[in-house]
Amino acid sequence: MATPDALDALFPAHLAALADTATSALAATGASALVVGAGFAKLRFLDDQPDPFVVSPHFKAWAPVLDAPGSFIVHVPGRKPTLLFHQPEDYWHKPPTMPSGAWLNSFDVRVLRNPVEARAQVPTGAAYVGEPFAGCDEWGFAAVNPPALLQRLHWARAVKSPYELACMRRAAALGARAHQAAAAAFTAGASEYQIHLAYLEASGHTEAELPYPNIIALNEGAAILHYTQLKRANPPVRRSFLIDAGAQYRGYACDITRTHAASVSPFSDLIAGLDALEQRLCAMVRPGVPYADIHLEAHRLVAELLVEQGVVTCSADAAVATELTSVFFPHGVGHLLGLQVHDVAGHQSAPEGGNSPPPPGHPYLRLTRRLAPGTVVTIEPGVYFIDLLLDRARQDGRGRHIDWDTVADLAPYGGVRIEDDVVATATGPENLTRAAFAALGA
Repeated sequence: MATPDALDALFPAHLAALADTATSALAATGASALVVGAGFAKLRFLDDQPDPFVVSPHFKAWAPVLDAPGSFIVHVPGRKPTLLFHQPEDYWHKPPTMPSGAWLNSFDVRVLRNPVEARAQVPTGAAYVGEPFAGCDEWGFAAVNPPALLQRLHWARAVKSPYELACMRRAAALGARAHQAAAAAFTAGASEYQIHLAYLEASGHTEAELPYPNIIALNEGAAILHYTQLKRANPPVRRSFLIDAGAQYRGYACDITRTHAASVSPFSDLIAGLDALEQRLCAMVRPGVPYADIHLEAHRLVAELLVEQGVVTCSADAAVATELTSVFFPHGVGHLLGLQVHDVAGHQSAPEGGNSPPPPGHPYLRLTRRLAPGTVVTIEPGVYFIDLLLDRARQDGRGRHIDWDTVADLAPYGGVRIEDDVVATATGPENLTRAAFAALGA
């Protein structure tokens, strides 16, 4: 795994490629320079307490600076980029620490004591990318978040540089270690909240530093796709544990899901079947493959698993054709991953824009692009027992192909999801998640 020094050695090439993309996008949109804002801390309504600051993904693409609100990047084609680092004079709060590391040599660094000092350093004709701020329209920007510029920047983000991949391997290592700690806490009898605390400690993250709120569900909670309740009390009977939780390194995320059974049961067989199915889908992550094909194959394989486990009584082909699989697998098989967990431009059809919608009957698929070398995606099939969707199936006739006794046996376990982060490379898929677990001996 790359050390911080090795990552810093990869950074100049990453920055140069990012600058080339920005220069091309500027040329296509008529702006002469690019200003990228980190964003600003925001106070809660009728309060003097700020919400946790979340840096703009565009800003952290340029610099691994995650906690310096009011900072800016200035890119003028042909020049060294400028990092305008906001470090206020403040005795109420600790000002952001000046970053260090060899990566910083790639920038002209200037310290701001007040964000408005940046205004004098904004080139004429610059486009601004970031959250608009008070007085933004008075800074003389040629455009603020122009769509033609954003589309080109967003399109390029799907393909990761060697530096970005190295960061994502580090994130995967943190996530795998924390998942192991969470699984051990479950085995030891911990509650959802206690498992969450074990995860935070093992990952070295605060809650605000997580790339997304942890999904930690015991029993029926696993049937709620984005369950974040974190109950303090344990259920009377512990049947199952689903954890969907990530980590970040230099602003790049991992996104990992595992499901565990408390004992050997038909549910543990379902977990094993879905795990094998998921690895077959991961093997499809190759350059040139339309991601929608992986999603459709996931439904075919889930249908076979449902037949094998006795959940549905019709053929696998009939389960797909009648959309019966969507009762048990209602979400997309995955998404782009990187600076954001659900990274941008998943439906974009070209650098200059356009939309490629999901296949009919699959509205929740977040990614429809053809995979390019260096694209990082998640693969996360699932099988759930969701009362709302099961009731709809009873009402619309699909329920006649469901074995309701089997569903009644499995529903108290909630559901199963297995998720890995995978890179499409010229030599085949690189599974960041499985490699991270393997390095821990798992």
